[in-house]
Amino acid sequence: MYDFFELTVNNLETAIGALGKEKYRSRQLFKWVYNKGVYDFNEMTNIPKSLRMVFRDMFDIRLPEIKEVRFSRDGSIKFALMLKDGNIVESVFMPEEKRNTLCISAQIGCRMGCRFCVTGKIGFVRHLSTSEIIGQLMAVKRYLESDLPKEDIHRRIFAGRDTKESTQKLITNIVFMGMGEPVDNLDNVMHALDILKEPLGLDYSYRKITISSVGLIDGLNLISPKVAGIAISLNAADDEKRTYMMPINRLYPINAVLNFVKGFKGTNRIRITFEYILIKGFNDSLDDAKQLSEILKGIKCKINLIPYNESPYIEFKTPDPETIERFHAYLLSRNFTTIIRNSRGQDIGGACGQLGMRYLETG
Repeated sequence: MYDFFELTVNNLETAIGALGKEKYRSRQLFKWVYNKGVYDFNEMTNIPKSLRMVFRDMFDIRLPEIKEVRFSRDGSIKFALMLKDGNIVESVFMPEEKRNTLCISAQIGCRMGCRFCVTGKIGFVRHLSTSEIIGQLMAVKRYLESDLPKEDIHRRIFAGRDTKESTQKLITNIVFMGMGEPVDNLDNVMHALDILKEPLGLDYSYRKITISSVGLIDGLNLISPKVAGIAISLNAADDEKRTYMMPINRLYPINAVLNFVKGFKGTNRIRITFEYILIKGFNDSLDDAKQLSEILKGIKCKINLIPYNESPYIEFKTPDPETIERFHAYLLSRNFTTIIRNSRGQDIGGACGQLGMRYLETG
């Protein structure tokens, strides 16, 4: 039996063609699942009944089971999804004024060992398959488009904002910023991108997908500008500090990361983003801001400043608002495109660096 969510349209054509059936049936099946959200073969009425029975035995279209849904005060929703082997993976839906982003995971645990990240404390359990990556999106999409009264969905998701937006394309952006290091699982992530971007199905533009990485340069070199956006966790402007926070810096130090970005063939609209987590008393001083501006001088990039999201499992603290604003203002004064990224879902353990706490709570 094939796992349906592992398959592109071309994969489906090959599998169905091997049966001697018309290849266009693959496109019909793809559209039923991805466009119409139909998971019951009996409802796929433009496919002959006899073929539907064959497909039922041929394709597994089960989604991860949503075990827990937690609602944040800011409108974000964290989903805990159980995979077929009983492991739990977490995804976070974050509604905003002009877009609605789903943060999905690429691994259970992580082997990068970053000191500021709860997921890193779990250690590495395993990679997620392509099916499990796509399954997160499809399970959340199905939940959001479920039979709950639409006004109730909107009230929860949009935190009281008046909107008439349809749920047809409720998830507008995908970010690989959940549990794990996406580039460490690049084969499965790239295969998932093929499915996400297929025009006959979900039809996401590469502009609506971002892959976040600690800076695994060998893998990042395989991602061209029109595959997906790239965000690199920098978090320090000198190697000593970055190595302390991110052991991977021993293998891919700051200069290697900067040289990669300098050689990236993007445009003014397609630029790599640097993520910089501000940690109280560690990397949040004005001197740190000056050093950061020096190493990034002349590099086309965007900078996301992320105030550290505290957790009971890590000793680091969030800087004071005045310190954050001073850091931000300095970078703006040096003409860097810089934003302070508002942390979403802190009250439900869904913010950057907080995913996977359930593994520590039960371990």
